[in-house]
Amino acid sequence: MSWSIRWKVAIGTLVAVACGLLIAGWMMLRSLEQRSLTQFGEILEAKTKLVEYGFQGLFHSSTPLITPSGLQNIARDLGSRSSARITLIASDGTVLADSAVHDVDISTLDNHLARPEVTQAITTGQGQDVRPSHTTGERMMYHARLLKVPHDTAPWVVRVALPLAHVDRVSDEFKHQLFLAIGVASLLAVTLSIWLAHSITKPLSEIASAAQALSTGNSTKRIKTTTQDEVGLLASTLNQMADQLHTKIEELSEDRAQLLAVLTSMVEGVMVLDARGHVLQINPALERMFGISRVEARGRPCAELFRHQQLNNLVTTTLRARTPREDEIVLPLNGRHLHIEASPAGGERDNEACIVLVFHDVTDLRRLEKIRKDFVANVSHELRTPLTSIKGYVEALLDGGKDDPSVAGRFLEIILKQSDRLNLIIEDLLELSKIESGQISLREEPIDLRALVDRTLSTIKPIADRKGHRLVTALDPSLPLMAGDEDRLVQVLTNLLDNAIKYTPEGGTITVGGTAASSPDTADPSLNAIDLSVADTGIGIPERDRPRIFERFYRVDKARSRDMGGTGLGLAIVKHLVEGHGGQVWVEANHPQGSRFVVRLPIKGGKRLITQWNHDSTV
Repeated sequence: MSWSIRWKVAIGTLVAVACGLLIAGWMMLRSLEQRSLTQFGEILEAKTKLVEYGFQGLFHSSTPLITPSGLQNIARDLGSRSSARITLIASDGTVLADSAVHDVDISTLDNHLARPEVTQAITTGQGQDVRPSHTTGERMMYHARLLKVPHDTAPWVVRVALPLAHVDRVSDEFKHQLFLAIGVASLLAVTLSIWLAHSITKPLSEIASAAQALSTGNSTKRIKTTTQDEVGLLASTLNQMADQLHTKIEELSEDRAQLLAVLTSMVEGVMVLDARGHVLQINPALERMFGISRVEARGRPCAELFRHQQLNNLVTTTLRARTPREDEIVLPLNGRHLHIEASPAGGERDNEACIVLVFHDVTDLRRLEKIRKDFVANVSHELRTPLTSIKGYVEALLDGGKDDPSVAGRFLEIILKQSDRLNLIIEDLLELSKIESGQISLREEPIDLRALVDRTLSTIKPIADRKGHRLVTALDPSLPLMAGDEDRLVQVLTNLLDNAIKYTPEGGTITVGGTAASSPDTADPSLNAIDLSVADTGIGIPERDRPRIFERFYRVDKARSRDMGGTGLGLAIVKHLVEGHGGQVWVEANHPQGSRFVVRLPIKGGKRLITQWNHDSTV
């Protein structure tokens, strides 16, 4: 049973007072022999301590004699030396040795656990009692002390007894005084012990309640106390500690919320490792980069979680050198380029931040760098070809060609042709740059697809006639008006037709078609998009080259393309203009021969534009 501190204080006080009353009563019973009785008790206590010391020496000996006969001999020897009866009792009340009993009679002695002095010694460490001896029948004073025994065994009780025959003669006349004194003292002891226990334990109960509330997270509860003693000081200190703890918790909560907000909103991946290389924290951006979750990552070694040798080498080097380092890796599954910055964080122990790694996704940057390099290389190559030709013929003229009118005229025609080609490349580059940078704004006006095709064919027909090509239109008559920039769409169709004429042998057929695009997203596909196609019967485009045909300066047959005067930028311009209208463009095979370019353009509210156009025409 667990007692409250109030009862422990009250009972402890009563026990202490009871012991004092017994000693006082005992002294009062010997009022005339007070001095003798006091000396008698002091002598008995001193002898008990000496006996206790004698037994303790048994356990400090190098060859302890902890046997029944050995204990009995020691008890008899100590009893002879102290002129007193010595009894050694186990914690369960068994008598181990007694100086007044023969060796063979030790086992027949009663259990002494119920003896008052033994009970007090086991409870408080020492005890004293006066009563007739069960063994000798003589009235004795007993003094018992608890003997601490090493080696994790149960403690023993040493009891020393002296006869009180000469004291008993004068005790009767003082018995009535003893009873009166004990009664009054007991009443006062009970009253004072209850008051003392209440005054001490009440503030302690409030402190315990406040501490329990603090342990559950309630840091707002305070202890009310008016005392200025140690308990009051303890209550004030706990209140101050609760205030400081509440402030610190709020600061840590705010810092943690801000840190989590920063880590969560970062587009860069962040990973924190401890001194062992185990993952302490990762942010959502890193989860997306590597396809892992924070739960499975925490606590695992980095080398086990990310099986990337270059990354593991960076982590190992940074942990060993404790200096900032950088590296760039490529993820094998998706080909993403990641630039990594590893910085020491200062932690030295497990579960403390040791290094922080920041992952920057530079895939787009590396792709743009490659595009830039390819573009510069292609532009340099394309410009170098006409410039080299121009320079060569100029040098030929300077070397004497200018003196021959026929040669000079032919060279000048070639120089003019190459200059025109150079000028065309520059104009296409400027046009493409304007389109890509958004400097050209596309109008949104109603366009009749048949009128747009007729306008373009009227411009391109003389070029087709020179090669004997046949131009055919196959437009769906039910096509609605569409929204877009007519001039730019004419430019798109012109570039496609110009390519078809160039790469179709003489006497070929070029077909311009227009149909409603089917789309699973709408119930009426005719009001969704329009497919404008240009098909030819030319040399065609190999399937492996079709995905790259819209790249700048990309040519299937570079030598033949230059001979035909192409710049390699026409289809790139087509692609950007079509995508600027929200459409798509692709190329496919035109069976049995040739190529078929398809431009899919959204109608973009064609019904509204038709109504508005009809209204304007009526007006």
